Amino acid sequence: MNIREKLENRERKLLSEWATLSTASRGRLKPVSPCDNRTDFQRDRDRIIHSKSFRRLAHKTQVFVSPEGDHYRARLTHTLEVAQIGRTIARALDLNEDLTEAIALGHDLGHTPFGHAGEHALNAVCPLGFRHNEQSLRVVDRLEDLNLTWEVRDGILCHTGPKRADTPEGRIIHFADRIAYINHDIDDAIRGGIIRSDEIPERLLRALGRTHGQRIDHLVISMIDYGERFHEIGMDAETLQAMLELRSFMFEHVYHSMNAKGEEQRAQSMLGSLYQYFIDHPEELPEDYQRLRAEGDTLERVSCDYIACMTDRYSISTYRRLFIPKSWNKLTES
Repeated sequence: MNIREKLENRERKLLSEWATLSTASRGRLKPVSPCDNRTDFQRDRDRIIHSKSFRRLAHKTQVFVSPEGDHYRARLTHTLEVAQIGRTIARALDLNEDLTEAIALGHDLGHTPFGHAGEHALNAVCPLGFRHNEQSLRVVDRLEDLNLTWEVRDGILCHTGPKRADTPEGRIIHFADRIAYINHDIDDAIRGGIIRSDEIPERLLRALGRTHGQRIDHLVISMIDYGERFHEIGMDAETLQAMLELRSFMFEHVYHSMNAKGEEQRAQSMLGSLYQYFIDHPEELPEDYQRLRAEGDTLERVSCDYIACMTDRYSISTYRRLFIPKSWNKLTES
């Protein structure tokens, strides 16, 4: 018995009856020989961590466009917080922690530069539409060809939007994503002077907790209690309602706030201009993206692929190179 087989046997012995076993995976798009040392879901996690798209998350905006300060979240730190919350819940419910972690680490690989501002920009200009969860799946399937298991791919696609993940581990990430971003965005918004802590409705503070840690703890415990009672992923109605109200508060006072989004229109205009440039000059797309076109992908989709893969700073550098005269560049840099 090799190490993988020992780990698979441990799953069968220790995980709950509603957990997703790695041996029960629906498989991959392309068959591969099993790894001697890792289960299929552990292998997926490692493939995601070693991907170029994962590394780029360190330089992509979470909420605040071009924030000044070292402690604002980037897309990578958000991803790690989602993974931590998801693993805590999965471990407590004896679900598959490796599958949960792999989905969490891959769920935002398709996000654009400048956060949702970039997503809105590409969705507005591309006739095919653009949604970051669908792009995340395209990243792992087409752009990086990670050949992940069906269960991880399903969880990535269904972490947002109307479609419900097929596995309980995937449904954990649907909730863990919201638990993470609502609470860390409160932290960043207070740090950035967008809101004050005393502006959060008192009833929500009483229901969920007054500090970042208390709120996350309350929401996670609610999910664990719900899962233990019903063998399903969710939380009690009162806590869920309070979380949704807090999310609505954040949309009204932070996500749609001109203070928080002062640079959003500029970012959207910049990405829209980049998209149109590559539509008009497809020969300037890099070689990897030319290959996608040669294999039958549309110019519109490939142009979105290239721009969505950019980091914030690379998109700015590309825009400057394409649209700003060099003499102006020297003036702005001096």
